[in-house]
Amino acid sequence: MKQESYLPAGALDRKAFTKMACAIALPIAAQNLINTLVGSADVFMLGYVSQTALSASSLANQVQFILSCVYYGLVAGAGIMVAQYWGKHDVRTIERVLGIATRFSMLVSVIFFLPACFCPHLLMRIFTNEEPIIREGAVYLRYISFTYLLQGFSSMYLAVIRSKERVILPMVTYAVSLSANILINAIFIFGLLGAPKLGLVGVAVGTLTARIIETLICLIDSARSKDVKFRLRRLFEKGGVLTKDLLSLGSPAMINDLAWGTAFSMYSVILGHLGSDAVAANSVAAIARNLGTVLCFGFANGTAIILGKAISEKGIEVAKLYSKRMVRITSIAGLVGGGLVLMVRPLLLLFAGNLTPQAASYLNTMLLINSYYVWAQGVNTCWICGCFRAGGDTRWGMVCDILDMWCFSVPLGMFVAFVLKLPVLWVYFILCLDEFVKIPFIVRHFRSFTWIRNITRNEEELAP
Repeated sequence: MKQESYLPAGALDRKAFTKMACAIALPIAAQNLINTLVGSADVFMLGYVSQTALSASSLANQVQFILSCVYYGLVAGAGIMVAQYWGKHDVRTIERVLGIATRFSMLVSVIFFLPACFCPHLLMRIFTNEEPIIREGAVYLRYISFTYLLQGFSSMYLAVIRSKERVILPMVTYAVSLSANILINAIFIFGLLGAPKLGLVGVAVGTLTARIIETLICLIDSARSKDVKFRLRRLFEKGGVLTKDLLSLGSPAMINDLAWGTAFSMYSVILGHLGSDAVAANSVAAIARNLGTVLCFGFANGTAIILGKAISEKGIEVAKLYSKRMVRITSIAGLVGGGLVLMVRPLLLLFAGNLTPQAASYLNTMLLINSYYVWAQGVNTCWICGCFRAGGDTRWGMVCDILDMWCFSVPLGMFVAFVLKLPVLWVYFILCLDEFVKIPFIVRHFRSFTWIRNITRNEEELAP
C-alpha cells in the first residue's frame, strides 16, 4: 500500500506537490543565488584591491545585515497575512497589508539611514578597532546609507507579491538590478572605460544604482498590475485590526530576526577583534555558506507561501501534510548545499585574491565547518521561518533564537575568544554550534502542531 493512499480532502499527491513546490521555491532559490553571486563578485574584486578594503566592506555591511533582519521580520508578518488572505483571494485586504507594512519599513529605513550617513565612524568602531578598516568602512557606509531609503519600499513590495505566488518578478527584478550592480562595481573598482578608480566607493555607487532600478521596476509593475497595487493613500489609512495583526505577527518575527542578526553580527565583532586575517577569511567563508544555503533557503521560504495559502484554502490537515513534505525536501536540499560548499572549496582557495597565508589557512578550515553547518541552518529556517510563521506562530521562534544565540552562542564565543584565548579556528567552530543546539527543541514543537492556525478575519472585523 502506498504511504499516502489516504490523503486529506483537497491535498495534492506527492508528485503534483513536488512540482508545485519547485515552481515556487526554485525562482526564490535563483533570486538567492543571484544575490550570492553578486556578493561573491564584490568580495573577489575587492580582494584584488586590498585586504583592508575587503574587511571594511564586510564589517560595514553588518549594518545592512541588521537592517535586512528588521525588514525580514516585517516581511514575515506581512507574508503570513498575504499568503493566508491570498488563499481567500481577498485582494483589497492584501493591498491594505502592503500599505501598513511599507509605512513601518520606511520608518525603519530612516532610523538606520541617519547614523550611517552622519556618524559612520562610530558604527564602524562597534565592529573593529583597526583604524585603516574604520576609515575605509566609514566612507563606504556613508555612501551606502542612501540605499536604505529605497530598500524599505522595494523589499516590501517584492515580498508581498511573492507571498501571493508571483515568484518570477522578484527573481527577474533582482537579476536585472544586480547585474547592473556588478557591472558598475567592476567599472569603478578597476577604472574601466575611462572611469576613475573609486575602489570601495565604487561598490556603493553600484549598490545605489541597483536599488534605484529595483524601485523603478516595482513602481512600473504596480501601475500595470490588474490585482494588487501599491497605492500611496494606503500609507496613511487607519489599519484597524490589520495593524494589530501585523504587529502581533511581525513584532516577534522582527525581534527574532533582529536578535538572530545582531547575534550573527556579534560573531563578526568577535572575529574582528581577533585580527584582519580572521575577518577576511570569514568574509570569503560567508560567501560559500550563502551559496550552500541557496537551494534549501529557497524551499524554506517557499514553505511559508505554500502553507499559508493551504491553511486558509484547504484546511489544517492538508497544511500539516504539506509541512512534513517541505521539511523533507529542505533537508535534502541542505545536504546538496553542503556538498556544494565542498565542491567550490578549491576554487575559493585559488581565487581568494590577496589573502595572507594565515587568512588562507583559516579559510580552508572554515569552509569545512560550513559544509555541514548549511544543512542545520536550512532545516531550522524551514521549521521556524517556514512552518511556524506560516501557521501564525512567530513567538516560539523568537524565544528559541534569543535563548540559543544570546544565552549560549554569543557568551560562549566571547568567553573562549577573550578569556580562554583559544585559537581563531576553535572560536569559529564553537560559534557554529548554535544551529545544532536548538534542533531537538524545534523538532518537539513541530510535532506538536500547536503552531498552526488560520489568522484571517471576516469582512466585519476588517472594517477600518
